Formats: sequence, C-alpha cells, structure tokens
Amino acid sequence: METPAVPAYSRQAQLAAFNRLLDILDDLREKCPWDRKQTMESLRHLTIEETYELSEAILTQDMPEIKKELGDVLLHLVFYAKIAAEQGEFDLAEVLNAQCDKLVFRHPHIYGDTKADTEEEVKKNWESLKLKEGNKSVLAGVPSSLPSMVKAMRIQEKARGVGFDWDEPSKVWEKVEEEIAEFKAEFDKPHLSPQDKAKATDELGDVFFSLINFARFLELNPEEALAKTNQKFIHRFQYLEQAAAAQGKKLSEMTLAQMDVYWNEAKTKTS
Repeated sequence: METPAVPAYSRQAQLAAFNRLLDILDDLREKCPWDRKQTMESLRHLTIEETYELSEAILTQDMPEIKKELGDVLLHLVFYAKIAAEQGEFDLAEVLNAQCDKLVFRHPHIYGDTKADTEEEVKKNWESLKLKEGNKSVLAGVPSSLPSMVKAMRIQEKARGVGFDWDEPSKVWEKVEEEIAEFKAEFDKPHLSPQDKAKATDELGDVFFSLINFARFLELNPEEALAKTNQKFIHRFQYLEQAAAAQGKKLSEMTLAQMDVYWNEAKTKTS
C-alpha cells in the first residue's frame, strides 16, 4: 500500500490565515466587552481547560476535534502576547523570534558543528545547553504545577538526559517489585495508625514512581495509558448503566454479582 501523499499546504495561505487571526483579535480586544476585559490571569484557567480538551481529542484520534482545539489553544497564545504588547512588555514577534533563537541554540547538531546521531545524544546536548543558559539544576525546568504523573515522567527524563538512569529493564522491574513489597508491608497490618497511613502513602508514591520509570524505560507513556484506561472504564460503566436501565433495574439496588454480568458484556462490546 502506498503512503498517502502529504497535502501541499501553502505557506502564503497559512501566513494569511494567521494575519487574519491577529486582525480579528485586534477588533475583539477593542470592541467586545468580554474580550476587552480579559487578563492573563483570567485566561489562565481557560487555557488549561483548552489544553486538556486538545489532549482528549488527540487520545481519541478525532482529527476534526483536534483541528478545533488547536485553534482554541492558538488563540489563547496570541491573546497572551496581545495583552503583553498592550502593557509594553513584548509582542508576538518577540515571542516567536525568541523561540526561534532558542531552537537554533539548542540544535547545534543542525545549525552548528556538534555531532548528535541519536535521540539520546540530542537529549544530553539539550540538557547541557540548558545548564549553560543559567539553570542551576537539570530539574529546574520541571514546572512545580505539573500533574504528579507527568511531573514524575519529566523528572526521570531529565535525569536520564545527564546519564542518571538504569542500565537495563530487569533492574528497573526489580525496583518496582521491591517498592510493591515495601508498600504491602505497610498496609498489611490489622490496624493502621495515622503514622502507618503516612508511611504507606510514602511507599505508594514510591510504587507509582518506579512503575512510571519502568514504563518510560519501555518507551510507554503512563499518562496516556491511564487516560485510555479511564476512557475504557467510562465506556464500560455507561454500558452497565444503560443495560441495567433497559431491564428496569437501578444499580443501587443490584448486587455486585448482578452488575458483573453487564460489566462482562461491556468488555466484549466496548473498547
């Protein structure tokens, strides 16, 4: 089977569309009460929401929805630059040029004489260059506000970038088993005191961290894996609700064994 040809999108058309967006935002900022009122702070939570919606569309491989959500995210980015320009801080051209300069600087194997033939070499160069930019730690660039699972992935990736990593998967899995055993030892008690629960919480965190590390070692994305499992559970549970309702039953009045019948049906009919 031949690979489908990539559409020949016009650079001129893309620039014209981007310019149109800038013109429309100028109009809205001047004439629309809602757009005129917005600040970086008021847009922040909306931007986070739009980013999650884009992530959801990517997971479901819904290309029309991806296109829509990309537009929403792009609008927010342009909006932030517009607000900064109004405050005399910077404009969109400065944002874009600063990004271009950073890309050139961090890709000396493309724009300079550095040699990097593998992805790992590129990552090591990248972290080394970021230290030269003023970061005191390779972990300094990990945002404190990231969701914990994503943050763990980024921490591990950055540590790997400077060579702090396991040599082989078997060693990583041994660490997973070790952490699970330590966690089990904490909760496998007749009664858990507040101190026991605190210790068990610590050990559970170690289990999650080691599992994320193992997934990273296998080049699996644990965030994506959990997101897909969440979706799968939602689809199956909604099937359970609908099937029970079709039989005139309420879940709250059913036994777990009765619900399991529909749940097993759902496993064969939903992904």
